[in-house]
Amino acid sequence: MGRSGRVTLNDVAKASGVSRATVSFVLNDDPRQTISEATRERVLEAAHELGYVVHGIARALREGASRIVVLHVDRGLEGNFSHSYVRGLDEELAEHDHVLLVRHGHAAPEATQKILDAIAPRAVLRLGEVYMQGHEPIEEDWENGFAANAALQIGYLAERGHTRIAMAMPDHDFPLTEARLGFSQEAARRLGLPALERFVVPRPREAGAAAVEAFLAAHPDVTAVAAFDDDIALRTLTALRDLGRRVPEDVAVIGFDETEHGSLSTPALTTVHIDAEILGRIAARTALGLDPEGLAPVPGQVVVRASV
Repeated sequence: MGRSGRVTLNDVAKASGVSRATVSFVLNDDPRQTISEATRERVLEAAHELGYVVHGIARALREGASRIVVLHVDRGLEGNFSHSYVRGLDEELAEHDHVLLVRHGHAAPEATQKILDAIAPRAVLRLGEVYMQGHEPIEEDWENGFAANAALQIGYLAERGHTRIAMAMPDHDFPLTEARLGFSQEAARRLGLPALERFVVPRPREAGAAAVEAFLAAHPDVTAVAAFDDDIALRTLTALRDLGRRVPEDVAVIGFDETEHGSLSTPALTTVHIDAEILGRIAARTALGLDPEGLAPVPGQVVVRASV
């Protein structure tokens, strides 16, 4: 054992009967070195029996960066999309011997930099960053990207005969608010529909009902509401019920980025389900400089329930 009580490379070398350099080559899986399979197995068995753990800081100094990838998830992006994205990112990184660190919500730049300086991450990602920077969607985005999922929501209402559609928005601006609204407006334009009316459904419950009542009074021709996400959709359903409006007979409501709560509402919420696991895996490979060939995004799906 090392003097500090932590198992060292020297301990593993002594137990396996090889040099310290050979142990390092095996444990770091150095492709430039030819190590016999028997020696490799002997080293790995000794390391396992002794409980040897690779020292992350030392390896970071050797490689110039740690095997940590940092992902920032901004407030308002905690739906099924982000959950599945994180799952895919985490699993793909683990398959390549890397670790994911997820940071939620807003953080001061100074605090963030201190963390980055301390761990020397391999890469720093931000969920949805390309759209936050005002990226205009290319045609591929309309086929299987974020824009396509927004279009799916509007298209589903259009297929059911709704031409006057409103977008129910949150009472706080989130990083993707404008991008999301822009994609929905473009989807309506492509379908030959009038521009979507926009209104905010705030909290608490009474304020939400008042906002929905005022909006419908000013726009009596609106027959359907496409909500920013499931949370806003559920606020809208509650407000309509409090106002004595029938859903979907008087006003249809569709959510976005399915959560488990939509199936528990009355009526149960029709919504858009987005599985972003493959996107997370693609991001992991891209961050590690690996070829993402063979990975294709999964199209969103409408979860049909009773609110449309």
